[in-house]
Amino acid sequence: MGKIVILTGAGISAESGLGTFRAEDGLWAQHRVEDVATPEGFARDPKLVVDFYNARRAQSAAAEPNAGHEALARLETYHPDEVIVVTQNVDDLHERAGTRNLIHMHGALSGALCHACDHRWPAPMVMAPGDPCPSCRRGTARPDIVWFGEMPYQMDEIFDHLASCEIFASVGTSGNVYPAAGFVAEARRMGARTIEFNLERSLVGDLFEDVRLGPATGTLPAWVDEVLSRTA
Repeated sequence: MGKIVILTGAGISAESGLGTFRAEDGLWAQHRVEDVATPEGFARDPKLVVDFYNARRAQSAAAEPNAGHEALARLETYHPDEVIVVTQNVDDLHERAGTRNLIHMHGALSGALCHACDHRWPAPMVMAPGDPCPSCRRGTARPDIVWFGEMPYQMDEIFDHLASCEIFASVGTSGNVYPAAGFVAEARRMGARTIEFNLERSLVGDLFEDVRLGPATGTLPAWVDEVLSRTA
């Protein structure tokens, strides 16, 4: 059946209680993106940014993987060919559901990064401005999160997967954040079949051959059952 590449966005984690950018309540509604998710915001007020991600880390730790996360882990386990999950999310719900072939293109709350020497290490549950880097010892630690204006991680690897997949699926994404919003066009150009799972069509929804609307906790398990039944 061939390789399957799945892009996941905030929508899948929202069903575990984690807020999205556009939610009317929750952490994102309390701050401007420019203040907490840009290098410039971190330079202006590192405490605000670090405290914001400490709160997100605590929220993520209290959440549990849902049936959508578990369905993707089941697909990876039982599908005879490679399954790659590329996530825009910075929580660890995919890992806790059992997914192993995972690319965090926007970084992860579980990581810390030195913005002086680029050393990475596991983040404590509570970071503080000026935390020292274990490698260079300078007080230049930051959350290992890709902020607006920065290049997402592992892009070459992601495009290699898009070029070689038979199916590209997108789950819970808005379609207005690039480069991820361009993945469906790239996958189609390389001959992949495309399917979108969302509460409503994304801004790039017209590029998908198949669109399944509804909560991912329902649509994803049903789709995984379909896919695995064809490989039995």
